Amino acid sequence: MSSLQDVPLKTITGETTSLAAFSGKALLIVNVASKCGFTPQYTGLEALFRKYQDRGLQILGFPCDQFGHQEPGNEAEIRNFCSTTYDVSFPMFSKIEVNGVGTHPLYQELKKAAPGIFGTERIKWNFTKFLVDPRGQVVARFAPTAKPQNLAGAIEAVLPS
Repeated sequence: MSSLQDVPLKTITGETTSLAAFSGKALLIVNVASKCGFTPQYTGLEALFRKYQDRGLQILGFPCDQFGHQEPGNEAEIRNFCSTTYDVSFPMFSKIEVNGVGTHPLYQELKKAAPGIFGTERIKWNFTKFLVDPRGQVVARFAPTAKPQNLAGAIEAVLPS
């Protein structure tokens, strides 16, 4: 079991869980925001989830308000926005920080395992994506500009057989 699976998480509805609940699945972990230029990526993320969930993909959304105050709402408002605007059905979690002294332990681990360009760990913006294989190993990091539909090949490569 990787240290990623042990990190405590809080769902958007307040339940406590961890990545261990998704053991054996490929994960696409994304820091999301409701008022970002990349927010329409929810459509592509949901399409990936619907296409690959039966083959073992789980997409996990982590709202973050650290970039231009683009996720100002509380958990109920975020959940409502995602549901009514983008019909999001993949798991969403409580708002977290991905940079700085308040960085959530999950993102501390993700950034250490898959640094960005030039080896920097800092998350540059909303909709940075991390792909984790079914064994709990971080295998890729994708920039906010990476469109979800362009990740299909990388996802298929790590889906459980």
